[in-house]
Amino acid sequence: MYPILEDAFLRYPMRKKVVYLFLNHGFRVDKFGVIYCGQVEVSPAKIARAIGVDRRVIIETAQMLAGVPELFKICEGLEPRAFIRGVARHLGFEVIEIEGDSHSIGIVSSVTKIISDARISIRQVVSDDPDIYPNPKLTIILEKRLPGSALVKIRELKNIKRLTIE
Repeated sequence: MYPILEDAFLRYPMRKKVVYLFLNHGFRVDKFGVIYCGQVEVSPAKIARAIGVDRRVIIETAQMLAGVPELFKICEGLEPRAFIRGVARHLGFEVIEIEGDSHSIGIVSSVTKIISDARISIRQVVSDDPDIYPNPKLTIILEKRLPGSALVKIRELKNIKRLTIE
């Protein structure tokens, strides 16, 4: 998790769990401590049930985020996004997932260059933030199947630990 949030919630492990969920799902908090997913207000009770905490923990966390200017600047601008990985096959797309050194420079550009050189259109690229996800992955949804020669080139890149194709 980001150091500013880690420090703010050091003494509140359940609130930290809530903040992690907010980051992971793009839930934002307004200046009144109301929780939204995009423009849709989200019930604290339903969030609480989903992660196994008391609803008051959700409310207190949202109020804390709204009440501390440094934290509010972070949580007010979060946005949800559709991630089509789970339905890509049903849409006729190929998914490649790459695990690598999360702090390496150039993995995304190197992989997308190889895909571009293979004349394959990219539908979506999602790179997990290493401060939010313990095992971050680079997921690329492709219009069509990537040729074997391109896969070999990707596997040969530095700092690539694992490549999965679905």
